[in-house]
Amino acid sequence: MSAAAQTPLPTIAVVIASTRPGRKGDVVARWVLDEATKREDARFELIDLLAVDLPALDEPAPPASGRYTQPHTRAWATTIARFDGYLFVTPEYNHGYPGSLKNALDRAYAEWNHKAAGFVSYGVDGGVRAVEQLRAVVATLKLADVGPQVALNVFTDFDPSLGVIPQDHHIAALTRLLDDLVSWSTALAPLHERAEEASTAR
Repeated sequence: MSAAAQTPLPTIAVVIASTRPGRKGDVVARWVLDEATKREDARFELIDLLAVDLPALDEPAPPASGRYTQPHTRAWATTIARFDGYLFVTPEYNHGYPGSLKNALDRAYAEWNHKAAGFVSYGVDGGVRAVEQLRAVVATLKLADVGPQVALNVFTDFDPSLGVIPQDHHIAALTRLLDDLVSWSTALAPLHERAEEASTAR
């Protein structure tokens, strides 16, 4: 059996960041998953922060300490630990990203480390400023963010009955994003697996 055949497929979470009523994040994530699941080089799963329903950060110790005391924190850490990479689907609110996503990112630490992250954004200007901020945050969590990005305009790339109506350049951008996200998730997997083993051995 070849080495390639022995390498397990990376598992990547598609994370819906918005929890707002009337959000577009669910239709964007559905489009992303429809495209992503055509691939045979990774597995993709949906995480909806609306369903996770995390309260505001309520841990007495910094998450980097790894001392999670709340059951919802431990459950969230267990969830994100299963993945090799993350694709965040986020709107732009007032030049930033939703507080629901910031809370989800801040609640854990080691479980994010040494993995890959990519972004699909949407907003009046495509949500690009939200992603600019997110890149700095995920870097602090030791997530490696890939360069390609999909930026959807809420006026030209959506239809009330059809959902996302991406143009050809959006489809091409998503392909490049997924190519890099899968490659980086695969390459980083041994690194975060070694870190998990070292943490367990302590």
